[in-house]
Amino acid sequence: MSESAAGPGRAELEPQLERHRVELAGYCYRMLGSAFETDDAVQETLVRAWRGLDRFDGRSALRSWLYRIATNVCIDMLNGRKRRALPMDLGSSPAPPVESALGAPLPEYRWVEPIPNGRVMSGGVDPAEQAVSRESIRLAFVAALQYLPPRQRAVLILREVLCWRASEVAELLDTTEASVNSALQRARSTLAGRDLAAARLPDPTDDTDKELLARYVDAFERYDISSLVALLQEDAVQSMPPYEMWLRGRDDIARWLLGPGIGCRGSRLVPVEANGAPAFAQYRPSPGGGHEPWSIQVIEVSDGRIAGFTHFLDTNLFAVFGLPPRLD
Repeated sequence: MSESAAGPGRAELEPQLERHRVELAGYCYRMLGSAFETDDAVQETLVRAWRGLDRFDGRSALRSWLYRIATNVCIDMLNGRKRRALPMDLGSSPAPPVESALGAPLPEYRWVEPIPNGRVMSGGVDPAEQAVSRESIRLAFVAALQYLPPRQRAVLILREVLCWRASEVAELLDTTEASVNSALQRARSTLAGRDLAAARLPDPTDDTDKELLARYVDAFERYDISSLVALLQEDAVQSMPPYEMWLRGRDDIARWLLGPGIGCRGSRLVPVEANGAPAFAQYRPSPGGGHEPWSIQVIEVSDGRIAGFTHFLDTNLFAVFGLPPRLD
């Protein structure tokens, strides 16, 4: 955003716009389910705000005005588009047998994508607020949001996650409080049908969770599959977007890792944080030496064991996480 044609008022407002970038990204990510589309939506929001500053009369707070623009941007992007999902949400059953081929990858726009915590979570906030923020960018929750029509999605995020009053949401959406409350009730009913309590996010400060994740990294890097599956829940789930196939249960996961997944032997895992959870960037051995990007793994736990891991096999995500193009 150039200041060359801006007056003093606009110059003062520009840093205020930028201060809202992270929270706007969190809102847009929950709406869109895509790290790449989130960047586009936030940039478009700030560009529209910058261009429309002369029309901003100050009767509403700058933050509310930005959220109005971001909501319109996201709804425009969502119109006519298929729902993003995780493999378990597409209606297919776990793959039998696991030795079967993955099948053709589905296009990128079909999948909920992971996003770095730092892109969508502000630091230094109240621990209780931080916990809510982490839960509300959890992969399962973001995938569940995609079942809602765009306006219902906006209402639920604004009311339940960001704690806006019904009157504020009504003003933002140019509707009535009764309409907002009705939309919220329908959204809650839809989400009630989704299984969002089966697993939880590991606590980064909990010694038991930290030990569990350390043992997972050790077993994966040594490719000790017996030790690795011993860390899993009996009905743990593994999925691998952009492929529709997914697996449930220790035995099938072990067969996959020792069969079609054997190319992961010798991988290295680099810790990152995604969707409020611990995650790992997996680098597989490269034929030319060293290790090359393979997947971003996002982990969920339950009762002291790993309940699931999603391997996002899109190496473009490594740049999103600020990761090196290879390990030597």
